[in-house]
Amino acid sequence: MRVLMFGWEFPPYISGGLGTACYGLTKGLANHGVDVLFVMPSASGKEDQSAVSIINASDVAVTDSIKNIDTFLEKVQFLRIGSNMVPYVDPVRFSSLVESQKERQVEDYKIKLGEKYQFSGKYGENLMEEVARYALVAGEIALKYDFDVIHAHDWLTYMAGVVAKRLTGKPLVVHIHATEFDRSGLNINTQVYDLEKLGMKEADMVISVSNLTRNIVIGKYGISPDKVVTVHNAVDFENYKEIEGQRGVSEKIVTFLGRITFQKGPEYFIEAAAKVLRQYPNVRFVMAGNGDLLNRSIRRVAKLGIATKFHFTGFLKGTDVHRMFAYSDVYVMPSVSEPFGISPLEAMRANVPTIISKQSGVAEVLNHAIKVDFWDIDAMADAIHGLLAYPALSDFAVKNGLDEVNSLKWDNAAAMVKDVYVKLIRK
Repeated sequence: MRVLMFGWEFPPYISGGLGTACYGLTKGLANHGVDVLFVMPSASGKEDQSAVSIINASDVAVTDSIKNIDTFLEKVQFLRIGSNMVPYVDPVRFSSLVESQKERQVEDYKIKLGEKYQFSGKYGENLMEEVARYALVAGEIALKYDFDVIHAHDWLTYMAGVVAKRLTGKPLVVHIHATEFDRSGLNINTQVYDLEKLGMKEADMVISVSNLTRNIVIGKYGISPDKVVTVHNAVDFENYKEIEGQRGVSEKIVTFLGRITFQKGPEYFIEAAAKVLRQYPNVRFVMAGNGDLLNRSIRRVAKLGIATKFHFTGFLKGTDVHRMFAYSDVYVMPSVSEPFGISPLEAMRANVPTIISKQSGVAEVLNHAIKVDFWDIDAMADAIHGLLAYPALSDFAVKNGLDEVNSLKWDNAAAMVKDVYVKLIRK
């Protein structure tokens, strides 16, 4: 069985849990005899290809397979990401504008035909442009390779997956690692929401990383429950090595590690930290990550008067993440809405007692992490204080947490995903 898989990132260059999950899943699929062609916008050449074949979209010229651009765009007429909503225009003028836009789109892609598009593979200002171009390249790739199933990870690649399906007729699986409601709350980006809904509607099967996410997919996007299945994430400890943490401070260390954005709940972590420090001053708090709430978080820490006990490290990856866990006495993930959350598993594997929000998918599979509502800073502060002040509680969480997390393997998750593939192929 061969799968054409579309992703936006893959180790060693990752921005969050998406790339880590893709890596673990593809390794698990390889162990089950599934051959994966993994397409990414911009590959460095340093990716581990022991379990996958990496296709670098930046190396693909759109020329050979898609000879008739008019026919191609007719099949994938949604390719251009833009809005046809023009206010204060009468119906005749509106129709004229739409036709004019279609003509410009055809001419634009004719100009690009035969060229390679150099993707950044990042999340910059021209992200929507890259998403559209990636879908164009996806069509070229889909017509060049033989495969049985298409698998697209998160909204950035859904359009690519749909293009591949429309051109080949092969079944499409979309994998929901997060939704726009997780990232933005009620202030959603409607463009992203529309792309998510398009991918889910066109998919033959939708995989969600938790039941929490599955409920959002069904309730917020109107997807039939019959085609949404939950496959919980796991964590890869195959090459895990214990790191000795030689820290330069004598105090205990409590860590937050993740994007400093609304979704991850950094502000609740800061408020809880201030409460803990009033009762237990022999502790330092670390916020590791970057994001749009970083400056506001720094200002809040200063206003609370806890700056001498609070540290911002910036974005960490690879061995720096493992080293941070080695330094830590408690790990906290106070996410407002977390589809799954791999970092608590990594913390527990590093023998760090862990506190997670009840509003996380990983809470569905962990029994030995302390669970609190993200908004309940009193409960969060009490949990942190308890793990710091009572060694027996901490030791209990570490021992049982380690046993629990070691049972969550990517091979098991991959077996469930393969079952989805098999059912679609047999239809």
